[in-house]
Amino acid sequence: MHHILRKAEIRPAPAYVARSRSFARFPLVDRRAGSVHMGLGLCTIEAGGHVDTHVQSFEESFYVLEGTPTLILDGRGYPLLPGACGLVPVGVPHAWLGPSKGSAKWVDMAAPQPREDDGADDTFFLGSPGNYEIEDLDIRDPRSRNLFRMAEADIDLDKLKVGARVDAPTVSASMSTALMAYSGIAVKMLVDQRLDAQLHTMFMVEYQKGGIAHLHDHPLEESYYILEGEVDAVADEKRYTLHEGDLLWTAVGCVHAFYNTSAGTVRWLETQSPQPPARHAYRFSRDWEYLKEKLAAASSTAR
Repeated sequence: MHHILRKAEIRPAPAYVARSRSFARFPLVDRRAGSVHMGLGLCTIEAGGHVDTHVQSFEESFYVLEGTPTLILDGRGYPLLPGACGLVPVGVPHAWLGPSKGSAKWVDMAAPQPREDDGADDTFFLGSPGNYEIEDLDIRDPRSRNLFRMAEADIDLDKLKVGARVDAPTVSASMSTALMAYSGIAVKMLVDQRLDAQLHTMFMVEYQKGGIAHLHDHPLEESYYILEGEVDAVADEKRYTLHEGDLLWTAVGCVHAFYNTSAGTVRWLETQSPQPPARHAYRFSRDWEYLKEKLAAASSTAR
């Protein structure tokens, strides 16, 4: 099973109407898409807007696409720039404020999937944002344990080949902040256990020209929100060309693949829920087809 949305279909509408101002959201992935694990959405907020302080029985991650919203997390206000991301842990009070001018846009991801309107309560509002301390997002500060900001250099393999200065304005380099590269694909983790996420992951994916992920499936759900370029995707034997602003979701067991046949790079924001297991997170069709052929050849020889 899979689900696809085109950019023109994604139109955020007012959300939390009694508890917000100038805030809108569009559900990209939820029960209506066939999902049982994800609550993925596209959020917008205008200057002067807000979402009241609230707590949730699910964890929530976010990635800022445009503008400069402010996240108030546990009493501290963090002005965010595009590329900022992070996790709101289960039960932690938080609120959102619009930018001083213009608008802001971000993708949010909730896991486990929020309940339907007629289900038991899972979001509890505490009132207006009230008093809070403004604090710049400093990703080098160990106290920024739930927040991060991806810079362009974080997904550039050539730049990462060079040793970082001790005073470089990034988190200390380690395996937990590494860039993974394979088959023309670069993967930069954004939100995972490093930021205290327990129930899902969020990461950036970039395919070089000719980059390929062959047919495979997972014991988890995935979503792909295209940020730049275009890519050919196969899901359940159907082929699509995805462009900036499009969304694809694949269910557990959906056999899918990606092929960058364009002239440039393609980049998307990806989420997974539940988190991948330590082993067998990928099941590549070609490996099992190879085994089938090998067993058939051995059986034929034995006759």
